[in-house]
Amino acid sequence: MGTDTNDAWLAQAVARSEATDRTARRILDGALEQFTLLGLRRSSVDDVARRAGVSRVTVFRRFRSKDKLVEAVLLRENSRFFRRLDATVAALPTMEERVVEGFVVALRHTRAHPLFGGLLRLEPELVLPYLTVQGGSSLSATVTYLTGHLRRAQQAEGRPGEDPQPVAELMVRVAVSFLLNPAGCIEMDDEDQARAFARRYLAPLLDA
Repeated sequence: MGTDTNDAWLAQAVARSEATDRTARRILDGALEQFTLLGLRRSSVDDVARRAGVSRVTVFRRFRSKDKLVEAVLLRENSRFFRRLDATVAALPTMEERVVEGFVVALRHTRAHPLFGGLLRLEPELVLPYLTVQGGSSLSATVTYLTGHLRRAQQAEGRPGEDPQPVAELMVRVAVSFLLNPAGCIEMDDEDQARAFARRYLAPLLDA
């Protein structure tokens, strides 16, 4: 099965769990609690199954492997974050302002999130693959989300009509790099500096 097919299958599994599959939703809830409390290294599929009140066979039937389960949890938390981010930046009048503030909010949210922030602090070597080489689902979902916003802004603001997906992917990869390795000459814990960085280096990409 190819990467694109795997990504599509996983995204569908997460969407299904939120909509109609109560068992999958219980598994994801249990996995989120388990991973938040004990991390990835000390958590097994059996632990998640016990916390969700199902058998390990049921977990594997829904998510196939621990890696896919971790990806699904991250993907669902991403989707929840997108909804909160939309609510936060919706009132800003231009796409440039939404990109700048969205970058700041994304950094703040990820570091403060019990799962994302905890894993990045405690098990960066384990969470790294899910945000990079094994992170096709989460990365694709985030790029797709931002691409949609950029495309709508093109139409509303009369920007050039070129495909915004490369710009969206570049922005996402920049944000991920700061999350994975925050040390540097730019103090991203300072929201004013993060905002100034986004205004100077990310916002101009909208006209690239």
